[in-house]
Amino acid sequence: MELAKVQNPKKYVGLYVVDFGDHSGTGFTAQEVAELLESERFKHIKVYKIHNAYPDGRMELKGVPNRTFELEKGMFFYSADLQSAQANFKQLTRLAVKSAPPARAKVHLVKYSEDKFVTVLIYPAEYDDEFSRWLIDGNYRTAGAAEGGIEAVQRYYDWKPEILDRHQLFGQSAYKSRTGAELLASVKLAVQR
Repeated sequence: MELAKVQNPKKYVGLYVVDFGDHSGTGFTAQEVAELLESERFKHIKVYKIHNAYPDGRMELKGVPNRTFELEKGMFFYSADLQSAQANFKQLTRLAVKSAPPARAKVHLVKYSEDKFVTVLIYPAEYDDEFSRWLIDGNYRTAGAAEGGIEAVQRYYDWKPEILDRHQLFGQSAYKSRTGAELLASVKLAVQR
């Protein structure tokens, strides 16, 4: 796969390269990739995330399985009492006010039992690295155990614990994602942005 030369390669970090087979495009957003993968015409594409870029135009790419764009990942922060769980929940929602998360997500405060409460953060799987970075940069800390991943989200949905509080987070992207005809008209472009 041959990539087109781009100006200011650093601005492409976090975006995606799509290999269409006969050509490639650099600079798709996660939402755009997800929409392409939903179409029958583009279900075969190969997707790579741009993890780093250098002034000479070289880029470090990491292959992303297409299935990733259909899944949710999550992080689960456990507490033994309601007050600690409420503090974790409030801290997470305050972080979202202070610094917008990388994508849309949901936060739940749930009760599994009298001594097991969890603050749950669920988001699109393709944003896993960005959410980890967002939590680290926001200095989000809890005192209890934590777990995460796709399987943890599935267990959460299967278990159906009591939701005590919920909050929807809205992400802020540096790039506006194109949809529909506008997106389809651009797939032949080697550089998307």
